[in-house]
Amino acid sequence: MKIKKLTLTTILIIFILFLSISIIVFSITYHPPKLKKLAIVGADTAPILEAAQQVKVLSWNVQYMAGKEYVFWYDEPDNSGPDSAVSRENMEKTFSEVARVILDEAPDVILLQEVHDGAKRTFYEDQLKRLLEFLPKEYSCYAQAYYWKAKFVPLKQIMGSVGMKLVVISKYKIDNANRHQLAIMPNNILERQFQFKRAILEVHLPVKGGKSLVLMNTHFDAFAQGDDTMQKQVAEVYALLKSLTIKQYPYAIAGDFNLIPPGAYTLYNEKEKGYFNPDSEIKVLFEKYNAIPEFEDTLGEERENWFTHFPNRVAKLDRTIDYFFYSDNLVLIDKYMRQHDTLRISDHLPVVAIFQLPLFGH
Repeated sequence: MKIKKLTLTTILIIFILFLSISIIVFSITYHPPKLKKLAIVGADTAPILEAAQQVKVLSWNVQYMAGKEYVFWYDEPDNSGPDSAVSRENMEKTFSEVARVILDEAPDVILLQEVHDGAKRTFYEDQLKRLLEFLPKEYSCYAQAYYWKAKFVPLKQIMGSVGMKLVVISKYKIDNANRHQLAIMPNNILERQFQFKRAILEVHLPVKGGKSLVLMNTHFDAFAQGDDTMQKQVAEVYALLKSLTIKQYPYAIAGDFNLIPPGAYTLYNEKEKGYFNPDSEIKVLFEKYNAIPEFEDTLGEERENWFTHFPNRVAKLDRTIDYFFYSDNLVLIDKYMRQHDTLRISDHLPVVAIFQLPLFGH
């Protein structure tokens, strides 16, 4: 009888401990719904786009303003990179450089990935708020969506809070913004609570005399080889673009897709191949939608002109993983990667596209 009582008591204690830990973990981590309507700032005073107007869009993974002076732990395949934090001095320098490029390009809409907010590693700063201090007041309309958020992450390189978000900043009015949750990597139930919750930030910019321009900003998972996470995330983008096509919206999605172009796998050494699958999951988007860069750009003799990324462990640009995909009813006026003066700002380069909106009724 004593043994039975002891066993029951032990089981009860274990259950209470498990329940308590579960409640704590759930309370300090982020659990977004599949679809979430987002707040929009500055919409009341922003001007409205007009049919047939040209719109310049800049997409950029700014690597949380860390610069290129570090090799972070996750930059190496075995998580052996020596660095885990950035200096205030390097952050300030990077903020100035990011703002310099934006001011020089003067895009109508800015799509940023890896913007920190409330993260221990970047001094708990709201980086969107800080960046806006560098920009003219015409960039007053914006929406944002977290895709990593926790009050505490028990990883030795962090051991504190994290906060990372997608941001859309616009000179023109945004009248609708939504967060779409993407597929999550299938780790164990405890790890899943603390990991990235990758997403799409979708915004609608009303157009006088035409349908709203829909712009989407995303950042796919990395290091997801060995499971079907990337296929699922591509399929979710495909479904969203298909729906917008049926509704005849002009649209574009851009961001860091963490996937090399179809056919590029053979260009890498064995170490770098470990980050990708031989048959790139992004192939279906290239086959169905207009792309920047185009497929021919990514494999031609001048493919280096379209490289967008080089990990901090690598000395020079060596891959394309940042793209635009856009609708048939947008006319592409120009496209380019800004390479000449951005190599020391982030591990990604800005991708720029200039579109012409459809005429009324088109």
